[in-house]
Amino acid sequence: MHQLYSMEIHNFSAGPCILPPEVMQEASQAVLDFNGMGLSLIEISHRSKEFVAVMEEARSLVQSLLGLPERFDVLFLQGGASLGFLTAAYNFLPEGGSAAYVDTGTWANKAIKEAKHAGTAHVIGSSKATNYDRIPALNSVPSGSAYLHYTSNNTIFGTQFSGVPSADVPLIADMSSDIFSRKFNPEAFHMIYAGAQKNMGPAGTVMYAFDRDAVGKTGRSIPSYLDLAVHASKDSMFNTPPVFPIYVSMLTMRWMHALGGVEAMEARNQRKSNLIYQEIDRNALFEGHATMDSRSNMNATFRLKNDALGTAFDALWKEAGINGLKGHRSVGGYRASMYNALSESSVQVLVDVMKELERSH
Repeated sequence: MHQLYSMEIHNFSAGPCILPPEVMQEASQAVLDFNGMGLSLIEISHRSKEFVAVMEEARSLVQSLLGLPERFDVLFLQGGASLGFLTAAYNFLPEGGSAAYVDTGTWANKAIKEAKHAGTAHVIGSSKATNYDRIPALNSVPSGSAYLHYTSNNTIFGTQFSGVPSADVPLIADMSSDIFSRKFNPEAFHMIYAGAQKNMGPAGTVMYAFDRDAVGKTGRSIPSYLDLAVHASKDSMFNTPPVFPIYVSMLTMRWMHALGGVEAMEARNQRKSNLIYQEIDRNALFEGHATMDSRSNMNATFRLKNDALGTAFDALWKEAGINGLKGHRSVGGYRASMYNALSESSVQVLVDVMKELERSH
């Protein structure tokens, strides 16, 4: 085993995510000395021209990478997607109104719970009965619904929408764990939001991309910090922004852009997911959690058919320098999170470990 693997650490953690080495290097330097200023990035004013330029570039890169329509504004705020669940409802669910939601697991459930603070949340599809092992078939959206909300990728259960759902109402999506991983048409959306820590940068900021023409129509009084229009009017500087995660997210988006943008990320991610799923299906010792038509390209969930082999398998992957492979307690088994920055060679190391377990048992 020592001859098969290098001492490189292969980070399959579900989040915070792995980041490109060149991003880590540049971000580290910025903490010591930002742009030759003799000051750290984290001690300069967020109103300084140097950081304003960072914010503007980060927002512009989101627009470019996602191909957003001109009517969209982009913000980098705090609170993560957990606050985004309520922010979405407050800004797009009219007073006394209703919206449609899809229940695909833990984070979708949290979004539904928060929406009920603002109105009625109709669940039009759920895979709870099968421990969220699939994207459920969707019922029709109830008449009068303000929007359809869905979680595009589900880190815990390893399921992912294969595309954008079809609906007669605007869409809102929590894309925290697969943002920038594949192309999609944003035309049907009122809002897309994503916590940075899954596929964009370190924890501490959440990206909102929303239709500026669709806000301000709920008839409710919204607390200032939850009002997207307030933040947009201040160019995402209503309060002191989380400068470091925004800067690192900007660097990561630069890295993606240089490699060919979202289209290149999608091809890269497809190769990685093909590699791991082919081994899960081929290897007699393993089985996947998610149904084949709902499998995530970001988070592959799988388990041993014989739990007695767990000790041997755990020893093998740890010896190979693999980190963060244990599955969530809701599913058990293993979870290989393969965000944009994870290399194909790291996935190959995991596949080789799975083959080695098969060979030795």
